[in-house]
Amino acid sequence: MLHYIGKRLLHLIPVLLGMTFIVFLIIRAIPGDPAQVILGQQATAEAIAALRDKLGLNNPWYIQYFDYLKGIFTGDLGESLRTRQAIVTEVWPYLAATFELAIFAMIIAVIVGMNAGIISAWFQNSWFDYIAMVIALIGVSMPIFWLGLMEQWIFSVNLGWLPTSGREEVRDPVTAITHLYLIDTLMQGRFDQFIVTIKHLILPGLALATIPTAIIARMTRASMLEVMRSDYVRTARSKGQKMFVVIYKHALKNALIPVLTIVGLQMGMLLGGAILTETIFSWPGIGRYIYEAIGYRDYPVIQSGILIVAFLFIMINLIVDILYTVIDSRIKYN
Repeated sequence: MLHYIGKRLLHLIPVLLGMTFIVFLIIRAIPGDPAQVILGQQATAEAIAALRDKLGLNNPWYIQYFDYLKGIFTGDLGESLRTRQAIVTEVWPYLAATFELAIFAMIIAVIVGMNAGIISAWFQNSWFDYIAMVIALIGVSMPIFWLGLMEQWIFSVNLGWLPTSGREEVRDPVTAITHLYLIDTLMQGRFDQFIVTIKHLILPGLALATIPTAIIARMTRASMLEVMRSDYVRTARSKGQKMFVVIYKHALKNALIPVLTIVGLQMGMLLGGAILTETIFSWPGIGRYIYEAIGYRDYPVIQSGILIVAFLFIMINLIVDILYTVIDSRIKYN
């Protein structure tokens, strides 16, 4: 197992290097001059030229790229062209916000999606099965920006139950320790702020969880139907075991491998693809951080943000591969 993990980590290096090179070339093709964006339209040509020289933008592209690589290997992701802050320290609050939102959304997706898929397989061709699969199809097809706006209109504007946007109350901000507000509020014993943080998470979490919930439900149903036709399930039922025990103790464990694959892929997608949700709900996450950097032509932030998301996506897939051996002891990595 350790040999396999080491081999996968070594494979990580060329993948990330190739990704940095492709992103480096693509973002240089974005129209616009970072120095012009930073200084504004009224800036003189001399001021723009001086800023470009200061930022190293006048160097040949290969020198800029190798300077960036040198920084990565020394743990330095560079500085933001706009804020002049080190990206290593600046990015964590945004990344923590996305972590909190993505994990919250994935918990909803796993609980609701897996149980909907299990019950649909259990009562195949029943009214619940048809309704659940129709809702899953709608969930996959529904535009997330429309769903987010409808949530705000119904639950915030009309009913006033939940906040419209943000992570916290402006009048009573959370004192950040880890920048994971659920943990920070509990560490400080602020249970009132903990409840407020949960309320801020509900609407963006539900919007973000819609597509993963639908995909997990459909995959769980298909996997459970295949497993429930197996001989050992029929044997367990013939011994008089209750159907609930047969499904959740015997069938579910053997149906988890494809479901776990989908969960891992969807978690990676949530970390990097939450930009619409973060924009609609003014959630200060990594997707919005990269999006704003694109508007300012902030090359180091764009490169580093995408590098971090890609690294997390690959690590999630590695964790999923390792969990395969925990679920099914027949799987070995030699």
